[in-house]
Amino acid sequence: MGQTITVRLTPELAEWLEETAGRTGVSQGKIVRDELARARAGASRPFMRLAGAVRGPRDLSGRKGFTGK
Repeated sequence: MGQTITVRLTPELAEWLEETAGRTGVSQGKIVRDELARARAGASRPFMRLAGAVRGPRDLSGRKGFTGK
């Protein structure tokens, strides 16, 4: 496959991983790889956590003092 790494897990996280693997029938390694891939994909768009969080006029630069003119 690829490179092998060693990761020390807390007992709680190790228990969750073992239970999840047993319940889903997916290997622990596959679960870890999938989660790493998901974290990597999300890291490329950190600005999306702000989507819908801004309130105010649509054109904030049109406010007095922020026109840049």
